[in-house]
Amino acid sequence: MQVAKFSDGPFNGVKVFSATMVGDRAALGDKMTEWLAQMRKREGFALREILVTQSSDSAYHCVALTAFFWEKASTRSNPSAR
Repeated sequence: MQVAKFSDGPFNGVKVFSATMVGDRAALGDKMTEWLAQMRKREGFALREILVTQSSDSAYHCVALTAFFWEKASTRSNPSAR
């Protein structure tokens, strides 16, 4: 598990990107980067932390990127941005 901390403080939103298939895992970073680019345009958005986890069993390997963020209440009314 790896953690990238961007700022201290509370969070009120979580976005998870996960995949088990090789091609999907390779694209996770691009998907998260695209989402972050859109979210950073929103007033009141602050990225708090990104957590990278990997789990596996004999057949599957799963990678998850989890973003914890703060978003002003006035911008949270648009669920399509998530």
